[in-house]
Amino acid sequence: MNSYPEPALALVRNMTFAANEQPAKAIAFQGAPGANSHLAALEYDADCLPLPCFSFEDAIDAVKDGSAARAIIPIENSLHGRVADIHFLLPESGLSIIAEHFMPIRHCLMAKSADAELKTAMSHPQALGQCRHYLRSHGIIPVAYADTAAAAAFVAANDDASAAAIAPPIAADLYGLVPINDGVQDDASNTTRFVVLSREPVSNTGVTGTLMTTLIFEVKNVPAALYKAMGGFATNGVNMTKLESYQNGASFAATEFFADIEGAPGDAAVDRALDELRFHCNSVRLLGTYVQTRNRG
Repeated sequence: MNSYPEPALALVRNMTFAANEQPAKAIAFQGAPGANSHLAALEYDADCLPLPCFSFEDAIDAVKDGSAARAIIPIENSLHGRVADIHFLLPESGLSIIAEHFMPIRHCLMAKSADAELKTAMSHPQALGQCRHYLRSHGIIPVAYADTAAAAAFVAANDDASAAAIAPPIAADLYGLVPINDGVQDDASNTTRFVVLSREPVSNTGVTGTLMTTLIFEVKNVPAALYKAMGGFATNGVNMTKLESYQNGASFAATEFFADIEGAPGDAAVDRALDELRFHCNSVRLLGTYVQTRNRG
């Protein structure tokens, strides 16, 4: 599949045209109109022009080629964890993280008819994972699709009355489906963290509030490398709020890490911690510094 379902195409064309007219106001997002990332873009900047893109790579490319000034990308969910592949896409993009945005997630089960006997529910794998207990208890088979709103458009365009979609409630209105259950996520606290990307970093001079810095690093393949690399943050009092490991490529020789810390380059303690980190690593790359929008304590 390499295009949007037919019911979404007219909306995509209209939104793309508006964004192309004023790219400085455009925020690219992955998904069809009505997807959670669409709503996140509007929450983050109510005056923006959301630009729908079929994949995360397309949204990133829209910023790189100037079609949009920014992109908003989900990176983790409170129930289902890391968004697949995002730790690879962010470093490869060459873009800078300039902001973060947290959005509560509501998943609505929707279908063509209110009294249909539902057998399947189509949605993005993240959304399906966040609703897995509900689906299992109702005997509904999850079916993965490119994104939540596109799944709703696909169900609307087809004649299978037993097929449902899980998407934001607005998608039912956009694509003419009937809401069956508004709130099928397994946890009411379900929240997704998004990051906002741009071609250039923003200046945080004079900004009030706590600054966050996101970085990736690859430790040397020697005993206690990670322990030694982390020592600089502890001795300099720099709070690390996230540390995740992942393997890049087919090699198991060295592990890469994705981390968030409180503070910014230019702070004496952060600079000392980063210098020590670099000494114990093969590579360290800063992905962006931005204002913290949620207390990690």
